[in-house]
Amino acid sequence: MSTEDDFFNNSVKDFNSVFKTAVVASVVSSVVMIIAVTAIVYAIINCLKNYGNPIAKYARVTSTNDTDNDSNSVEVDLRSDQFPVAFGSQAEFPTIKEFLSNMAREKPITYSAKQIAEFTHDYSHSNILGSGAFGIVYRGLLENGVQVAVKVLTNNHRDKIVEEQFMAEVGTLGRTYHVNLVRLYGFCFASEMKALVYEYMENGSLDKLLFGDNGEADLEKLHEIAVQTAKGLAYLHEECEQKIIHYDIKPENVLLDENLNPKVADFGLAKLCNRGNSEMLLTNVRGTVGYAAPEMWKPYPVTHKCDVYSFGILLFEIVGRRRHYENNVSESRDWLPKWTWNMFEKNNLAALLLRCGIEERDRGKAERMLLVALWCIQHSPEARPLMSNVVQMLEGHREITPPPCPLNICNLRN
Repeated sequence: MSTEDDFFNNSVKDFNSVFKTAVVASVVSSVVMIIAVTAIVYAIINCLKNYGNPIAKYARVTSTNDTDNDSNSVEVDLRSDQFPVAFGSQAEFPTIKEFLSNMAREKPITYSAKQIAEFTHDYSHSNILGSGAFGIVYRGLLENGVQVAVKVLTNNHRDKIVEEQFMAEVGTLGRTYHVNLVRLYGFCFASEMKALVYEYMENGSLDKLLFGDNGEADLEKLHEIAVQTAKGLAYLHEECEQKIIHYDIKPENVLLDENLNPKVADFGLAKLCNRGNSEMLLTNVRGTVGYAAPEMWKPYPVTHKCDVYSFGILLFEIVGRRRHYENNVSESRDWLPKWTWNMFEKNNLAALLLRCGIEERDRGKAERMLLVALWCIQHSPEARPLMSNVVQMLEGHREITPPPCPLNICNLRN
C-alpha cells in the first residue's frame, strides 16, 4: 500500500506543479496583452491629438452655388460611400503640401465659371502663358495660394469639337496618375465656358529649352528628360487599365517643372483603347505634320505605335537641339532623320554629333539615342519597339541592334 500511496502523492505533486505553471503563464499572457492594448490605444490617442481625425477634417466641403445676385454656401457631407471625396477650392487644408497630396489621390474637382474667372484674375492678359488652336492657357492662383495652369477652351469652334477635346482630356488624365504625366486638378463645364485646371509647370514646354534662348541644358539632363518622357508614354500604352494613345507627341506637349522634370501634356487628341483592341480607325486627321506617323495620314487603323514614331522624331530634336526639318541648311542636313541615317550608314555618327555640339564624354549616350530614334521611326508600326523597350534601350539595359533603313528615308534616296 505504501508504494501505491507514494505513487499517488507524487502524481498529485506533479499535477499541482503543472497547474501552477499554467496559471502563471496565463497571468503573464494576460498582463502582456493588456500592456499591448494599452500601448496601441495610447498611440491612437496621441496620433489623433497631433493630426486630428482625417475623416472629420476632410468630410465636409464648402460648395458654392453661383447666382447673378448672391452666392450661397452649403455644407456637403461627403462621408457617405455614394459621394467620392473630391476637394473643391474652398476646402481648408493646413498646408499646401497636404493639399497637393490629396489632389494627387482624388478625382478631378468641378469648378464654376466664377471660380475660373477668380483664379485667372478675370482672364488677365498678363497671366497668359500661351495659346493654341483650341484655347488659351492662363497662369492661375487658387484661394489657398497654389499656382495652376488654366486652359480655357475657345468657343470659335463647333460645340461638338470643343466637347470632344474636353472629354478627351478629362477622360484620360482624370483616370491616370504618373509622375511624368501632367496632373489634372479639375475642370469647368458650363454653358458659357469650358476650362481645364492643371498643375503649373514652372519651366514651360520642352521646345523653349531646345530651341529658345532661355539657356541650354547639357546632354545628361536632356537624356534624362527623354527617358522620363518615354516612361510616361510606356505607362499610357502598357500600364493603364485602358490603353491611352496620345496622338500628338512633340516638344510643345512635354512640360518641364522647376527641376526640368518632364510631364506629357495636352491630351486633347487622345483616345482610350480597350486592351484587347490594338487598333483604332481615325475618323479625322490627328497629330502634327512632321511628328505624325505615316499611317495617320492614310485610311487605315492605327495603334499606339504612332506615339512611338512621334517620340522618335522628338529624340532626333533632343540630340540635334534643332527642329527635325530646317530649310536654311544644306540638303544633306535639312531633315534630321535622313542626315542621321546617312551618317550611320557611313559609320560616321561622330561627325554628326560633333556638328550638333555634343561633347566627347556624352557621345556614347547621344549615339544610343539616335539609334533608338531610327528604330522608333520605322515605316511599319510592327517594327517599332514598345515604349517600355525604348526606356530600357535608352538606359543601356537592353541591347540595340543595328536598325534597318526607315522606308520613308530609303524612298527619298531612290
